[in-house]
Amino acid sequence: MIPMLKIDFVSDVSCPWCAIGLSALEQALANLQGELAVQIHVQPFELNPQMPAGGQDVSEHLTQKYGSTPEEQAQNRDMIRQRGAGVGFDFNSAGRGRIYNTFDAHRLLHWAGLESAPAQLALKKALLVACHGQSQVMESPDVLMAAVARAGLDTQRAQAILASDEFAAEVSAAEAFYTSQGIHSVPAVIINDRHLISGGQPVAVFEQALRQIASESNDSDH
Repeated sequence: MIPMLKIDFVSDVSCPWCAIGLSALEQALANLQGELAVQIHVQPFELNPQMPAGGQDVSEHLTQKYGSTPEEQAQNRDMIRQRGAGVGFDFNSAGRGRIYNTFDAHRLLHWAGLESAPAQLALKKALLVACHGQSQVMESPDVLMAAVARAGLDTQRAQAILASDEFAAEVSAAEAFYTSQGIHSVPAVIINDRHLISGGQPVAVFEQALRQIASESNDSDH
C-alpha cells in the first residue's frame, strides 16, 4: 500500500526561496512517483504584513530589513537565480524593482484551496512566476486576475473576492496559527502535521526526508 502524505507548504508569494523550495519539492515528488502519494496544501505566511500600498523599492527594503549592501544583494540574486535554474524555475534576470503587499494573493489562494488542492497549487505557481519570473506588481488586481485565469479558476468569483474582504479573517487566523507554532521563516514544509523541513532545500534533501517519513508512516500503519 502506497503511503499518503499530507504536505502543508507554508510560504509567501514574495519569497524567492519559496519558488525554489516548491520547485525542488515537486521534483523530489516526481522522483518518488509510485513510492508515495501526497496532497499539497498551500498555507499563508506574510514576510511583510505591514507593507503599504505601492510597495517599497526592493534594494531599500532589503537594506532596511537585513542590513545588506547592494553588492551583497546582487550576489544573493545571482545565487537565487542559479538555484532556481537548477530546479527549473526562471527568475527574471533584472530582479524585482519593488516588493508589494501579498495579502490579497493569500486570500485568493485560500479560496482556491476550497475549490481543490490542484487548483490551489496551480494558482500558487502562477503567482510565483508573476512575482519572480515577470517582476509584476503583486498588489495589482489585474496581475492577480491573470494568475487566476492561468490556473483555470473562475475569474468572476475571484473579482468578487478582491472587491470584498472575503477570507481575510481565515488568512489572518492561519498566519497566526503558523507563527504560534514557531514558523518565522519560509518556506516551511510540514508533513503529516509533525515533520518540518525548513527552507528551499535541494531536491535530494526533500527526497530523502519524504522517503524516510513515508516508510515511518507505513511502519506505524502495520
